[in-house]
Amino acid sequence: MPLNRREFAKQSTAAGAGLVLTGTVAALATAPEALATADDRDDRDVRAEEQAEAGNRRRLGYGPLVEDPAGMLALPAGFTYRVITHSGVTKLESGEFTPQKHDGTATFAGPRGTTLLVNNHELKGKRSGWTHPVPLTEGLVYDPAAAGGCTVVEVHRDGTVAEWVGIAGTSTNCAGGRTSWGTWLTCEENSDRAGENGMTKDHGYVFEVDPRDRRANRDPKPIKAFGRYDHEAVVIDPKRGHAYLTEDADEPNGLFFRWVPPKGFEHGRGKLRTLADDAGILQAPRCIDSGGRFVDDLSRATRIGTVYGVDWLDVPDRDGREVEVRRQFGPDEVTRARKLEGMWWADGGAYIVSSYARDESPGPSHDGQVWFYDPKRRTLTLQVLLGVNPDPYKDGAYDGPDNITVSPYGGLVIAEDGEGVQHLFGATERGRTYPIARNDLNDSEFTGVVFSCDGDTLFANIQDPGIMVAITGPWRRQPRR
Repeated sequence: MPLNRREFAKQSTAAGAGLVLTGTVAALATAPEALATADDRDDRDVRAEEQAEAGNRRRLGYGPLVEDPAGMLALPAGFTYRVITHSGVTKLESGEFTPQKHDGTATFAGPRGTTLLVNNHELKGKRSGWTHPVPLTEGLVYDPAAAGGCTVVEVHRDGTVAEWVGIAGTSTNCAGGRTSWGTWLTCEENSDRAGENGMTKDHGYVFEVDPRDRRANRDPKPIKAFGRYDHEAVVIDPKRGHAYLTEDADEPNGLFFRWVPPKGFEHGRGKLRTLADDAGILQAPRCIDSGGRFVDDLSRATRIGTVYGVDWLDVPDRDGREVEVRRQFGPDEVTRARKLEGMWWADGGAYIVSSYARDESPGPSHDGQVWFYDPKRRTLTLQVLLGVNPDPYKDGAYDGPDNITVSPYGGLVIAEDGEGVQHLFGATERGRTYPIARNDLNDSEFTGVVFSCDGDTLFANIQDPGIMVAITGPWRRQPRR
């Protein structure tokens, strides 16, 4: 049912009142697989945590970044890193070099105390255009002409690392999303048709990769029910079963989608590949402000705490056979945003990044937004807003957020993909930011930011040439405000 003005006024008031929970105890409860909720701990542990938080309330972040003697990663004092994979240096089990262009990543608990990571490789176009494409491992190839795909990285307690192919022959594997049943959804940010740019199959799809069961990844099958367009990221609502997906596109700007599963469908390992191509309903958002007015683009929001109500319109042709999906709606029908990027499911909803807005957007320019979609209230709330960075080549400010994760220590950790200096940075629930790492190697973006299941290690990638690092140190609870 569409939201009317009175209903939305109630929803936006409730959403604003609930903001104080974002990124604190709720974030702790939604970290993957390991971290307990407050209800699972006794009162003494909860009181100790509250006291520790009170003592740290004025201590935002971990202090200034210290230059790295090795010239790769500047970190706060007390933090260290080590390289996990390095394209052209480390090798897969099969003997080929680790592929290039590391992007979206997720962690999973592996056997015998290991950590498993699925790592996207954002390789566009034909294999001949890349020095280290994803190897065409038998049985794991979708399109033998395409260079992209995923690898699975296994990190053992003794520090040794193994890596193998999860899927190959896909294109421009950018972000993606971790499922609650322990698999990875990898997204193609490229929608070439068979016959275009050397491709032999249609692209622009989402594929499922199982990090624990290599057999489950054989004979890759696209999840066509999720639509064909320039996918960026995806999350699954574990309660309702809806999938939320972002599109990184412009002219016109991209969309934030919702996929509603067919009646009776239950998620689980291998279930998505059983869906018919037209299963469920793919929808695009139509936002309204507190006055009931249509919002054409998320760049219109200029204040943290802005709340929009969201209705959903069905996509006429999700495969975009004749007209690209985002062009199937007129300018006054749906709400768009420039460079819709990473997402993360936590706190009962989806955190969504819009990387920046310039002349291609109707609202004021900005250098990054993070929104929170609450499916219960059907509201989008602006959590983080980065003003235009006047000098991105000078350290000290951030622009172009991309991949994102919720921290077990409160708030968000964001990978920067902007101009000039590149960072990993944290953001509190009230939008205050602080540095975590700086790329001192080159001007490549950070990608794939994600914590280990126990919360002790932050993994991240330098996309070019393709380096995965593990960061450890004195992590602690961040202030709420």
